[in-house]
Amino acid sequence: MASAASNDTDILKNAKKVLAPDYVPNEDEEYMNERQQHYFRVLLIEWKRSIHSAADQTLQSLQDGPIREADLNDRASSETDWGIELRTRDRQRKLISKIDSALRRIDAGEYGYCEVTGDPIGLKRLIARPVATMTVEAQEAHERREKVSRDD
Repeated sequence: MASAASNDTDILKNAKKVLAPDYVPNEDEEYMNERQQHYFRVLLIEWKRSIHSAADQTLQSLQDGPIREADLNDRASSETDWGIELRTRDRQRKLISKIDSALRRIDAGEYGYCEVTGDPIGLKRLIARPVATMTVEAQEAHERREKVSRDD
């Protein structure tokens, strides 16, 4: 069974390793120049490829056969592991749609700018979370409004 431990962060780290190690976008460059856009496009495509690869491994493990643990405790543990694995894959399936959206924003010239304020999101945030659509401040405000709505 594929390990649920290979989460989004690990997959993103692996995707970054594939990129040219001699270039990382920096604040001294013009924001979202062609080189930065290329960097993020390759990063997003590699991230998506890595997620698909992990999903294929999970699918192969599922096709290899059912859980055949003789001991009830072992079987329960295996079923719990599978449940976690499948939830992880579902989260990653949703992440793929965010990656596709980010790739469309790159094509449209909108990538890297907050969808709420229109301000630059910032390279550090995009390097940490390439699918980000809001600045940290806009995201925090959004989460506060969301929390207030839930509390009502």
